[in-house]
Amino acid sequence: MKKIFILFFILSSLAGFAQNILQKPGTIDLISMFNKNQLTIVNREVKVGKEKGNDYIEFLLNEDEGLAWIEGIDFRTGIIELYLKGQDIFQHSFLGIAFHGDNDTTFEAIYFRPFQFQTTDTLRLKRAVQYISLPEYTWSKLRETQSGKFENTVMPAPDPNDWFHARFIITEKEAMVYVNNKPPPCITVPLLGAKSGKIGLYTADNSGGSFANLKIHKDN
Repeated sequence: MKKIFILFFILSSLAGFAQNILQKPGTIDLISMFNKNQLTIVNREVKVGKEKGNDYIEFLLNEDEGLAWIEGIDFRTGIIELYLKGQDIFQHSFLGIAFHGDNDTTFEAIYFRPFQFQTTDTLRLKRAVQYISLPEYTWSKLRETQSGKFENTVMPAPDPNDWFHARFIITEKEAMVYVNNKPPPCITVPLLGAKSGKIGLYTADNSGGSFANLKIHKDN
């Protein structure tokens, strides 16, 4: 009887650990989730790779938005960290995170335009990081109606062809983004979208991109 009780306790503990592991701070194993079909891929071909000893997943270029929703995580507020790598190719490198998603067309996103990181064009320089809330608040609508409020420069400017670290702080009302742990935040924006809980990786139209070392710190 004692052995049965101990076994039940161990199994219960393991079940609780499995249920709560994604709610605790720590790295999300994107490669394992991809291999186990725990990423819902939308409108992209995805492959895995390794660079400098680090595993990553890569979205191949395609038209329209591409997503990889992370199954089993309901995210409302907290901190998201990861490494990203785009390209210095004009109008062909847009990558970041999607959050507060309801479905494949209704979500908020913050993404980078690496080809704007080090441009000498002062106007383009101010458009290196962008917030959107689809389907209503596209980048073009926000730029037309509230110019400069939902996009900004990234300083110090990362190498547009190399990996950079991004830290997204999501509260009930706003989002702040730090790049390579350099203060101040490169952008602080009010949130405009619904508060559903889907979270994932994001690339915009005509873009691929690479993602590694994802960490999600949920507030609850």
